[in-house]
Amino acid sequence: MVQLSTSQKIWKQVVNYSGMAIGAFFAALAIRIFLIPNALIDGGVIGVSLILARLYGSTYLSLFLLLLNLPFIFMAYHFIRRSFVIHMFVAVLLFAAFLSLLQEAPSFNADPLEAIVIGGAILGAGAGLIIRCGGCTDGTEILAILINRKKGFTVGQVVFVINILVFGAYGWIFQDWHIALRSLMTYIVAFKMMDIVIAGLEELKSVLIMCSKPELLSKIITHELGLGLTFIKGKGGYSGEDRDILFIIVERLDLAELKEIVLREDPYSFIAIENLHEVAYGRSASMAMRRKVRKKR
Repeated sequence: MVQLSTSQKIWKQVVNYSGMAIGAFFAALAIRIFLIPNALIDGGVIGVSLILARLYGSTYLSLFLLLLNLPFIFMAYHFIRRSFVIHMFVAVLLFAAFLSLLQEAPSFNADPLEAIVIGGAILGAGAGLIIRCGGCTDGTEILAILINRKKGFTVGQVVFVINILVFGAYGWIFQDWHIALRSLMTYIVAFKMMDIVIAGLEELKSVLIMCSKPELLSKIITHELGLGLTFIKGKGGYSGEDRDILFIIVERLDLAELKEIVLREDPYSFIAIENLHEVAYGRSASMAMRRKVRKKR
């Protein structure tokens, strides 16, 4: 197992905490400039904190955020990983600090649609950067993970239900369903932007090819498309025959040509295609991929 040196570990922590600080700043900026002046909220703990801040004063927003996240930090300490607790605690502290420092920031009082899109995008980018660096500012996902372990509901299902309750409570408390719906739209924009920041903009697909000519197809694919591939040993469920399955990671732009080549060489082949959020390459693998790209060009 490759061990990181002390300097590499320190540098990694510096990069992670710096990224969390930048993300916390942008998330706090979005809330102070776009969300609060336009009576918008986010989902989860941040949304509940914003509701309480509107009821009792926005100066207490940082305090509400810290207090509401403490039980989830405690749960993460006991049921998840202790290293994650440190990152989450630092991220929440940074977020609360920036919310307090930006209390006098000028507001953005323009068209509601602009506030929803711009505010949601900045908030999502900040939250996504925090998560990408190993932190977390909203404890509802911790609760969702624990419910998933105990009851079998997916994390997405639990988070969705919690957020619907938060937005519903917001509309009911202030008797204004327009702000609740606008807040839901803001959350959707933020969630999508967060996903982009975490997973990136690369449109990668994983492809499984079951065919009668795996050796021939592998040579054609590597020669014509310059793609790397892996043979997976498989067995036909009906025929019981041993066969090789080709596993390929391909960019979206090469997908159509890949399907054309496979079906041209073996019209009876079976192709399964799935979306990939992220692919991490080891050092030697990334160098090999770069060589293939250069050769292809």
